[in-house]
Amino acid sequence: MRAEQGFTLLEIVIGLVVTSIVMLIVTDLLGAQAQQSVAPVTQARANVLAQGLQREILSKAFDENSGGHNAGERCSDTISCTTSANLGPDSGENRSTFDDVDDYHGYSVIRNSAGQTITQSGQSLYQGYQLNVVVFYDDNLDGIDDAAGVGSYTGNAKLVRVSVLTPNDETIVFSSYRWNY
Repeated sequence: MRAEQGFTLLEIVIGLVVTSIVMLIVTDLLGAQAQQSVAPVTQARANVLAQGLQREILSKAFDENSGGHNAGERCSDTISCTTSANLGPDSGENRSTFDDVDDYHGYSVIRNSAGQTITQSGQSLYQGYQLNVVVFYDDNLDGIDDAAGVGSYTGNAKLVRVSVLTPNDETIVFSSYRWNY
């Protein structure tokens, strides 16, 4: 008498179905893990981009009409500060000629301070990222624009908010204050 060898058709079909289900679960778990492993890299790049730009911005004078760092002359003492309606770059200015904090208001171009695209091995390091800079008066330090609808408002504290949108649609916001001293 010969013993039967092999699998029946039903056993093969059940084995294929079980294997397929296991493979789907494993693939799903690995795909989610791969997306999460990219997040720290994009966050680190956003951090470098935003902090570098903020250092540049905060190194500028408080206002177009102030004497700059340690000059002893503040706008609002003897001369008027720029009104809230006029925050932003002055006519004809670009990043290389920005001389005060609020010139960066509305800035959104991802380039280095020399105006060049930031590359690594010939490819843009920040492809898929978006940048937005907002500068406004915030004397009470609540993070809300004190000028809200008042175009002639001036103050002694400007909030500089740099927002970076990463390629995976995560917005990272960096904020700091520049004082009129």
